[in-house]
Amino acid sequence: MKAATTPLYICLRATYRHSRVQCSGRYQLRAELEVPTMKSVVSATDTLFQKTRKDGVLPRSHVYKVSRLLLHGRQRPLAAAMSTVSDPSIPLLKKDSPAKAKPMWKLYLELSRLHVWPGGTNLFFLPCVWGYLLASRNNPPQADTLIRHFVLLLGFSTLIGSATCVINDICDRELDRLVERCKTRPIASGAVSVFGATVFLLVQVGLCVWILTMLNPTAMICGLFGLFVFHGFYPLMKRLTNWPQAYLGLAMNWGLPTTWLIIAPQDVSSPVPWVLTFGALCWTMVYDTIYACQDREDDIKAGVKSTAVLFGSWIRPILAVFGIMFIATLVYTGIETNMTLPYYVIGVAGTALHTLWQVTTFDPNDGLDCAMKFVGNGNLALIYTVGLIAAIYMPDLFKF
Repeated sequence: MKAATTPLYICLRATYRHSRVQCSGRYQLRAELEVPTMKSVVSATDTLFQKTRKDGVLPRSHVYKVSRLLLHGRQRPLAAAMSTVSDPSIPLLKKDSPAKAKPMWKLYLELSRLHVWPGGTNLFFLPCVWGYLLASRNNPPQADTLIRHFVLLLGFSTLIGSATCVINDICDRELDRLVERCKTRPIASGAVSVFGATVFLLVQVGLCVWILTMLNPTAMICGLFGLFVFHGFYPLMKRLTNWPQAYLGLAMNWGLPTTWLIIAPQDVSSPVPWVLTFGALCWTMVYDTIYACQDREDDIKAGVKSTAVLFGSWIRPILAVFGIMFIATLVYTGIETNMTLPYYVIGVAGTALHTLWQVTTFDPNDGLDCAMKFVGNGNLALIYTVGLIAAIYMPDLFKF
């Protein structure tokens, strides 16, 4: 089989520390590999040709096997990504693809995840509500003011959640093509261009910055720090650390201290908002690790890092520890803020039972079950919110 007579063209360049595998046609696979000897490269190349189909199309599974050969049998996942090759005549999507048939506004709606609203957004919004309620506990606002402020927080949470999804999809577009659940996303599938998504992102970030500049200086600095450091760099974490869910916990819940500081900027030196933020991080570790279990097999193949992969068979007991730490921070917050009985009966006990149910019943090998458990965390956050509202506005609820 020669390169001149087959649709498959392969070029291997090897040095002592580096090699590059490139296949022309539908996809291009790039991998940084350590190659000790030229002999191993030749052997791997022979294997590659032997496994190639008659029509010259290279199956991905064979690329993974050859990559392991190049790594001399080490069971290290392939750190590679599929991307469109230089030939612009080969689209990512077929002309009759359902994604191509969708109007552009619908594609951008999916890109920002607004088509599943309020799913996802509630996990940004409700921690903001926690910070607002706790900061204003000594002088709670009237119902109309409370509702108005909640609507504003919901709008901002929707905006920042949308921006986070867009930047994540821009950065992960090549990795998403390797994950079954994600490969049909608008950018990964090619239905939305990177340029168009970037413009969309910049508009959203601009609006977020404009809103944050209206706050007091303490809350503004806190909010801008979270926007650019936590939300901005989160997509890179799955390449740099096995703990991207912990970093996501900071991004998802940074609205809690920011909103707290809007109401009570003097509390910036108090440990309470920061301890509760850590507890919310532990909560995110639970629900996003469960969520990541949907993609474990694909993530291992693609070299994507996550706690779902890291924890392995210990996933349930480790998540139980994070759940316990989350509940402990809720108890601490209640004690330090002098919360009344409804806080503990509804908020803490209800949240603890929901967390216990999640950790003990989820099936890491059942993608649908993991997705449903993830969605259920909106209810968990709502239970704690109801407990806060009851404790602040109805402190004598359980007194007879």
